[in-house]
Formats: sequence, structure tokens, C-alpha cells
Amino acid sequence: MEILGSIFIDPFVDMVAAPDFLLQVLWEGLVSGVLYALIALGFVLIFRSSRIFNFAQGIMVVFAALTLVGLHAAGLPAWVAFIATLGVMFLLAVGIERVVLRPLVNQPDIILFMATIGITLFLVGGGEIIFGGENKVMISDELGIPDGSLEFNPWDGFLLIEARDVTVVFGAVVMVAALLAFLNYSRMGRAIRALGDDHQAALSVGISLTTIWVLVWFLAGIIALMTGIAWGSRAGVSFALEIIALKALPVLMLGGLESITGAIVGGIAIGLLEKLFEIYWGQPLLGGSTEAWFAYVLALVVLLFRPQGLFGEKIIERV
Repeated sequence: MEILGSIFIDPFVDMVAAPDFLLQVLWEGLVSGVLYALIALGFVLIFRSSRIFNFAQGIMVVFAALTLVGLHAAGLPAWVAFIATLGVMFLLAVGIERVVLRPLVNQPDIILFMATIGITLFLVGGGEIIFGGENKVMISDELGIPDGSLEFNPWDGFLLIEARDVTVVFGAVVMVAALLAFLNYSRMGRAIRALGDDHQAALSVGISLTTIWVLVWFLAGIIALMTGIAWGSRAGVSFALEIIALKALPVLMLGGLESITGAIVGGIAIGLLEKLFEIYWGQPLLGGSTEAWFAYVLALVVLLFRPQGLFGEKIIERV
């Protein structure tokens, strides 16, 4: 019993004894959580408007980042390559709507889900043919993302913050604010929300299903590009980023598939908790590497008590 108590109490003692290190861990968790939340937003946008779970969102992050780096390597200036990549993501959205989604209107949800798996495989194969499979360096400095670090000395300790992480967090806040403003105050944003609330009612008042689908897939592509730039500046650009993008799945289970607030809160919560668990419990007790599975276990525990997620709408069936 004494040993069991020390397992849970000692980490809290360490947190109090070294608050500067705790702040470092919390900052790293916050940055990871913000990036998880950005990926999850792409899933939520598409699911809200079309009830399609877009399994391809992870590879869209990789494909967008590879396109940006590839266009720059072909000779385009960084910001021209960025704008051209936005154009590519728009064409991808149009192609997905015309070739994949439009012929499958009114098909069962499982058919649409399998179609997104097909999109994933297509982008993986096409990306490897066009860009190759080797790791590439993100052009973050040419896009205005600063390098270097900021040093602080709280409580006579040492806190190191990467300048690019500050930029990533600030950029994510601006993007989420712009997205919420678009959804709440623009005509097309209200149309997206209406389509998500009631498909038949939205269609009956003249909202175009095809236009909305292209728009939300393009918005998901913009989010994928920004996320790819952020992750790529930290870890390089390769198809390994798709594995990181799968961390959005437990975020969605935790926050709820239809909630933008849930995606944001769930992403930040998982980023913070997995980092705290890894440093203070995982490494001393389990030898580390708990970040690979902690988020999924946490989401499973939440689902046992709240299947719709923390911010999802509870489904009431009347018999």
C-alpha cells in the first residue's frame, strides 16, 4: 500500500519541487494539443456538413505539406508556393466532390467512409510518385516562422520556449477565431451549419449540397496545409506525419464528432495530459513511450461513461 501511494504521490511532489520543469512540460503539451486540435477541426467540419467521417484528413496534412515543399523546390518563391498549394487543395476538393461524393449521394454512411479510405490510398500513392518518400525540410523560415528560442528563468529555474512554437500557437488561435467568425457570421458559414443540423430542411430552402461539400473540403484542406506547415517545421515533412495525424481520432472521441469546441478542448486536454503522464508516470514506471497509446486509452475511458464525447449531443431514442 505504501509503494502504491508513492507511485501516485511522488510525481506531484516532483511537480511542486521543480515548477519551472512543470511549466516546460505543460508548454510542450499545449503546443502538441493545439496541433491535435487543428487536425481534429478538419474532421469535424466535414462530418458536421455531410455526416462523412473523413479518414483521409491525416494524409491531406501530408499531401498539402509535400505540395508546398515540392512547389518551392521547383523554383517558386515560398509565398507563391503557399498560394499555389491553396489552389491545389481547392482543385482536390472539387475533384473529390465531382468524382467521389456526387455519385455516392444517399448511399449508406459506410460506403462514404470506405470512399475516404480510397481517397487516402490515392493520395498516398500519388504523393509518393510525385514527391518521393524521403523526409523533406519545411520552408518555415521563408514563410515567416522564426527559428531560435526564448529563455526564461521563473523561480530561479530554466524555461525554454521555441520561437516557432509561439508562432504556431498564435497562428492556430487566429485560424480558429477566423473559422468561428466565418461559420457564425457569413452566409456560407450559416449554410454549412444549417446543412449539418438538418440536411433535408437545408436542401428545401435552396442550399446547394455540392457547393457546401466543395467549400468544407477546401476549408479542411486549408487546415491541413497549416497543420502540415506547423508539424513539418518541428519534425520535417514525410508520410510519417500521417501517423501523428491519427492522434485526432482520440481527440474526436473525447470531444465529440460534431463539436468544434470539443475538438479544441479535446486536443489541448490530450496534449497536456499525455505529456504529463509520459514525464511523471510513464518514464519512471513504464520506461517511456506512453504517448503512443495514452490518448487512445483516455478516450476509451471517456467513451465508457459518455459515448457521444464530452461535448457531443446525447442521442435520445424514443421507442
